[in-house]
Amino acid sequence: MNHKIKILLVEDDPNFGSIMKSYLELNDFEVVLKPDGKQGLAAIRSEPFDICILDVMMPEMDGFTLAKEIKKLNSDTPFIFLTAKSLKEDMLEGFKTGADDYITKPFDSEVLLFKLQAILKRKMQQVENDSVVNEMTVGKLLFNYNLRTLSHGNITQQLSPKEANLLKMLCTAKDGILLRKDALEKIWGNDNYFNGRSMDVFIARLRKCLKADPSIEIANIHGNGFRIIFG
Repeated sequence: MNHKIKILLVEDDPNFGSIMKSYLELNDFEVVLKPDGKQGLAAIRSEPFDICILDVMMPEMDGFTLAKEIKKLNSDTPFIFLTAKSLKEDMLEGFKTGADDYITKPFDSEVLLFKLQAILKRKMQQVENDSVVNEMTVGKLLFNYNLRTLSHGNITQQLSPKEANLLKMLCTAKDGILLRKDALEKIWGNDNYFNGRSMDVFIARLRKCLKADPSIEIANIHGNGFRIIFG
């Protein structure tokens, strides 16, 4: 990674939090320290983080609840739980929320460092794998789903998340037909009328993006969905 790894540390013990922040910064991490779950959630809503370290027992919002909220915002963000407890039930709850690891206090700082490095290495490998898997040709265009880019020669267009998701679903649809219901449920969450109108707007935007190759057409399949056609 060319940038400093950015960590969100949410810890309600000011002394412990300050020591951890200093230790991680000495090891070349950028650290934002927040004293409770609500402030931690506000931080991750305002800026991206590479990884989160969350205390479990906190005022305002506990670590488990915060982790669930983080997963809703960005399901790819890895996180580690810190706790003074070593109860099996707590550990199981932590892993159920999608934790990458779980450390009980007190712990060896070097162990935390090795765990962070291992998780971040896995994340980077996953990003690289996704980038390879999600790069595909669409007619004369090159579509990178992971980067959300559509390239033709030396011209690159940036797609929105919904446009990228729609294009990927169109390109990988079973039997070539993307059902409206499937796209609405996966990308918008449900297939109500208003989401359907929103989807039509994004399909129109996607058609404009694909004009760089006139042989590509997104055809309406009446009452059913869409099909991408290469002339």
